Amino acid sequence: MDIKKLQTLVVDALEDVKGQDIAVFETSHLTSLFDRIAIVSGTSNRQTKALAASVRNKVKDAGGDIIGMEGEDTGEWVLVDLGDMIVHIMQAPIRAYYRLEEIWGDTPVKLGAAKRAPKKAAGDEPKKVSGHLAASKANVEATPVIEKKAPAKKAAAATTAAKKAPAKKATTSKAVGKTVKVAPTKTEAAAVKALKALPEKKVRAPRAAKPAADAAPAKTVIKRIKKVEA
Repeated sequence: MDIKKLQTLVVDALEDVKGQDIAVFETSHLTSLFDRIAIVSGTSNRQTKALAASVRNKVKDAGGDIIGMEGEDTGEWVLVDLGDMIVHIMQAPIRAYYRLEEIWGDTPVKLGAAKRAPKKAAGDEPKKVSGHLAASKANVEATPVIEKKAPAKKAAAATTAAKKAPAKKATTSKAVGKTVKVAPTKTEAAAVKALKALPEKKVRAPRAAKPAADAAPAKTVIKRIKKVEA
């Protein structure tokens, strides 16, 4: 039997009984005893035995040879020898302990390649592709977009606004050197009010200047008054 056909039968048989973590490896470059090795996990002794029986029956029905089977009594690790292919059906703890993938897993085989492509019937029609998919839609020619030019008035207004913008910045820069009046605090305002409330001081007249020492003394004129006789 062809090795590709054999590995396809094995994978199908293991999937029928819901085998877990199915892996197929090519071993022709490692040993001359067999060309393929398959490893699968079972959840219980009953499932491992059922997986082994499914492989045996499917290969027999296809006309393949069964060289031997081992481990069916315990069900922890069942080995099915198909000549060109060896199938290891193991429970998860046993598989994790022995790690057969590290020994034979140099060249894994894709399970998609092991399965045969289904043949098309003569009257089969191609499947219709849904219209919502982007790949199925016909390419629509792109129409050029004509940009509308802005009217002359709007363009002139935009240019004048752009010109006025730097002028504002200049005025703000000049205002830096100007003095800014600061409002007096509450304490200062209260002090000013208190000063205004005080009575105004009388202003004294300036004293007359003393005569200088060198100035001549002022002459006093005494007038005699005549006595009137009675």
